[in-house]
Amino acid sequence: MIDLIQKRLAEYKTQNPVEEEQATKEIIQEIALFALWRAGFFEVAAFQGGTSLRILHGLPRFSEDLDFILKQPNAGFDWAVYLEKLLASFEEFGLQSEALARGGMDGAIRKAVIKDNSVVNQLDLSFFKAPASQKLHIKLEIDVDPPAGSGFGYTFIDFPVDFDICHQDLSSNFSLKIHALLCRPYLKGRDWFDFDWYVKQGVQANLPLLQNALQQYGPWKGEDDLCVDRNWLARALNEKVHSIEWSEARKDVERFLKPDYLAGLRRWNAEFFAGRIKTLTEV
Repeated sequence: MIDLIQKRLAEYKTQNPVEEEQATKEIIQEIALFALWRAGFFEVAAFQGGTSLRILHGLPRFSEDLDFILKQPNAGFDWAVYLEKLLASFEEFGLQSEALARGGMDGAIRKAVIKDNSVVNQLDLSFFKAPASQKLHIKLEIDVDPPAGSGFGYTFIDFPVDFDICHQDLSSNFSLKIHALLCRPYLKGRDWFDFDWYVKQGVQANLPLLQNALQQYGPWKGEDDLCVDRNWLARALNEKVHSIEWSEARKDVERFLKPDYLAGLRRWNAEFFAGRIKTLTEV
């Protein structure tokens, strides 16, 4: 099975240690998705977030985490049920990994982590030379109390074998990205790279879902009279883009991009994103 992984890695045509490390992590992510599918995980959960855009839709940036939401809220969700089966699948691919749940059972976001150093020690790597003891980390997070209103779809993936994944549709995924960039208490340039990508793809936000998310968490929590329409969205987003230090936003996203995309970051400022907001909200 390592030969299968080696062949997959060659398809990336990596040019430096960072790209090779990121490609290796992404291959582990794909095997993890297969293992979770095999365990029946996607009967209750859906793939979402930046890595879903990368793997399913070709987003041109690397994403570190595997993010999911439950299709229906379930405060009793426990990663342990799935992690045991995930590790069993990993062993079939020659990977001797660890998978551990993190945190308690009292939060809406349940976390786990996969740690692996067996894959890099078995692959013929051209650039990335990690110490034998260094482990690659893949974080998993799932929202067990998601806001109502998501749409879902299914996409087939052909690595490591043919299987299908349940995921949020693009409109719903976009809404939760907007929720994150409006409500996240710290700056994450990757949010804005994804926002730009969504707008260029012509994706419209699922506004009812966004409203439910805003009323559930963030500065608008509990505002029952909140009415999220295109005008409201334009005002909120424009206020946000004029509060951002764009040089810091660029620094955050640079290491996740290939060199061809770095030049485009020079355009990032409030006026550039105001134009993107206009494109989104004046359709």
